Amino acid sequence: MSGNSLGLTIVLVVLAIFVIVVLLRSVRIVPQARAGIVERLGKYNRTLNPGLTLLIPFVDRLLPLLDLREQVVSFPPQPVITEDNLVVSIDTVVYFQITEPRAATYEIANYIQAVEQLTTTTLRNVVGGLNLEEALTSRDQINGQLRGVLDEATGKWGIRVSRVELKAIDPPLSIQDSMEKQMRAERDRRAAILTAEGTKQSDILTAEGERQAAILKAEGDAQASILRADGEAQAIQKVFDAIHAGRPDHELLAYQYLQTLPKLAEGTSNTLWVIPSELTEALKGIGGALGGTNPPKSPEAPGSSDNF
Repeated sequence: MSGNSLGLTIVLVVLAIFVIVVLLRSVRIVPQARAGIVERLGKYNRTLNPGLTLLIPFVDRLLPLLDLREQVVSFPPQPVITEDNLVVSIDTVVYFQITEPRAATYEIANYIQAVEQLTTTTLRNVVGGLNLEEALTSRDQINGQLRGVLDEATGKWGIRVSRVELKAIDPPLSIQDSMEKQMRAERDRRAAILTAEGTKQSDILTAEGERQAAILKAEGDAQASILRADGEAQAIQKVFDAIHAGRPDHELLAYQYLQTLPKLAEGTSNTLWVIPSELTEALKGIGGALGGTNPPKSPEAPGSSDNF
């Protein structure tokens, strides 16, 4: 009895282990944003969505889960020959997403490798029709053409290509040196032009300032001359009015005339004196005032002068 009991216990343990294994193989959980392909007896059966699912042990087989999120794959630099026979190195980044898990499993063996090779061949076709300058300045155009070709070719694989980006386009070192020299020369030319423009503007502003200053100075001198003339005219008018208001006699006028006469000789350049004829009348007036009699009229015509 003891031997039968031990054998029965062993059989029960084996059966329990078998049941546990069967249950583990029957119950599967698919995470979010994943998809699973179930094959029944080697043939496609169904596609598992995220959640809990049951499989028939030893009949159904679950293939490796597929990631349904958008994936980013960076490919190594590829040598590409441009239209002007220059070899440039271009590395690309492809953004794609699995939309049909069944097609991605059965229509293509390795979809990542297929996308890489398709990207390389398409890139060479597109860049091969452009020269170096066009290739360096037409990234958006190249990206659009690559995306269109890749999206069309990968559609039957259950893959949608959303974006294709060129990370870098590296021309040969000799071409890079020539481009740097050209850019340096262009920068120097622009700097010289800006310096010349600045000097020109400075000269123009300086000349304009000097012109405005000269105009203002001339206007100021004119206004000052006018004001001085007005002042002198007013002073003369006041003196004239004062003289006429005081009614001076001939003796006072003759005396003032004689006091003013020496001022005509002031200055070292005066070598010739012109004595007006009124001097004789003034002297006669003074003599008459001292003698107490009116001086006789001069026989000379008025307005004549004596030169010494």
